[in-house]
Amino acid sequence: MAGLTLASPSAERKAYSPWRETWRRYRRHRPAVVSAGLLLVLILAVVIGPFLWRVSINDIDVVAGLQGPSLGHPFGTDDLGQDILARMIYGGRISLAVGLAAMIVSVIVGTLIGSVAGMSRGPLGYALMWLTDLFLSLPQLPLLLLLIYLFRDGLKTVFGPEGGIFILIVLVIGGLRWMPVARLVRAQFLSLREKEFVEAARALGASPVRQVVRHILPNAVGPVIIAGTIDVAAAIIAESTLSFLGLGFPPDTPTWGRILYDAKDFLDIGPHWALFPGAAIFIAVVSINFIGDGLRDALDARKVI
Repeated sequence: MAGLTLASPSAERKAYSPWRETWRRYRRHRPAVVSAGLLLVLILAVVIGPFLWRVSINDIDVVAGLQGPSLGHPFGTDDLGQDILARMIYGGRISLAVGLAAMIVSVIVGTLIGSVAGMSRGPLGYALMWLTDLFLSLPQLPLLLLLIYLFRDGLKTVFGPEGGIFILIVLVIGGLRWMPVARLVRAQFLSLREKEFVEAARALGASPVRQVVRHILPNAVGPVIIAGTIDVAAAIIAESTLSFLGLGFPPDTPTWGRILYDAKDFLDIGPHWALFPGAAIFIAVVSINFIGDGLRDALDARKVI
């Protein structure tokens, strides 16, 4: 018919791209969009901040101790006159790096165990889930403190004070956060392995590894991403808790939790010292949780937005 034009196949693929649809759904979740912006600002601040704010984290000015926010010290100073903004920029890189690295460890371990348990039709799957339930039943904070106490000196000797503590905290936090990911991945695998497209691949002779890599895992990645965002927030809180208890990084390494720990005895005369790192932890954790909520809605094909 005259006046009618047919869209090319490439235009249709572009119009109905799964990633475009996911982005469209995510944009409709306003708190998630705002949270993504806030988290991006935090990340840019800790990455670019040292090039813009060149004050050393170890410069001591006792005369300027416990001063409130000013032009010379936008976040004020601590009891030794050290600039809190400079120390927060430095500590933010450590806190966010710990959260990201621990999330990677927990997602990798949880995905491996969950996928093996989900594909297994014998006692191996039940044994792995029994192991998962065993780890879930352990009290995480006391176990975390015990492992830090037992192994921190040895790792500090091998990798140095900062490197050893970083590796230990990442491995311990990630090693105690993989269980929810494993249960989630197993549930997805149990559902997806019986779908028609997996049955077709199996009938065509696809090996179990190929079934997982090409067909099942890509369709289960959405819930894994959501669980990963939650693990980042949990890892940041865990690292801050350890630093606040004095069992995290060395005293001369200012993480957000360590700054809070140093400020706890001066809340009455220097509340700004605790306010800014506490606000940074709060913003980071709440932003990541809202981002997880937005991703959950965007990746859920059953939800109409």
